[in-house]
Amino acid sequence: MPVSARRLEAIAIFQGIPPKELENLAKRFRWMRYDAGQQIISHMDPSTDVFLVVEGAVRVIIYSAAGKEITFRDISAGQHFGELAAIDGLPRSATVAALTNCAVASMSAEVFWEILKRYPEASAALVRQLAGSVRALTGRVFEFSAFAVRNRIHAELLRLARDHMAGENAAAVRPAPTHAEIASRISTNREAVTRELNQLSRDGLVERRSGALVICDVTRLERLVQNAESS
Repeated sequence: MPVSARRLEAIAIFQGIPPKELENLAKRFRWMRYDAGQQIISHMDPSTDVFLVVEGAVRVIIYSAAGKEITFRDISAGQHFGELAAIDGLPRSATVAALTNCAVASMSAEVFWEILKRYPEASAALVRQLAGSVRALTGRVFEFSAFAVRNRIHAELLRLARDHMAGENAAAVRPAPTHAEIASRISTNREAVTRELNQLSRDGLVERRSGALVICDVTRLERLVQNAESS
């Protein structure tokens, strides 16, 4: 199934490329569908293709030697993954699996480099994306070093809220992450997450509703994180 230029226009690194040229690029991609939970690439895999998320979402994870799952981030439609292996030629740094049923297009490392060299807009978008990743990782390192567990939970909820705003001061994270999933993101245990979410629920800050985790007051959550940063 070919990838249409219309769908490529929604991919961040392709925005600004003329539609006619996107039509030509679309012919050089492979189109795939994955069911939720299905693995797309594996940690240390030597492949170097770059993947574009056209529909749905995927999750970036690593498994410890004991089998513990560590979640890094979720990637939604309009974003891409796999570019690090295409850039440096080294094995995959993480496993990526479908978080929901999703549609993904892939291109070879050679096509990826050709696009970067031919279209300055794509190169600039990639640089911005990589800079954003560095900033996000810097923030996480700070949190692991300076925050107590409950503050790390607040910071993770705030990240999720900002990605799922449903109004000026509320967010609805759908599907709702499990307590174990949140714990794996911030290096703690499920019981600690359960205790803090129960407290936030009693305080009227979060609630479960129709399969979503609803953050009822994002501004208040921001203040909690800011207080932790300044303490």
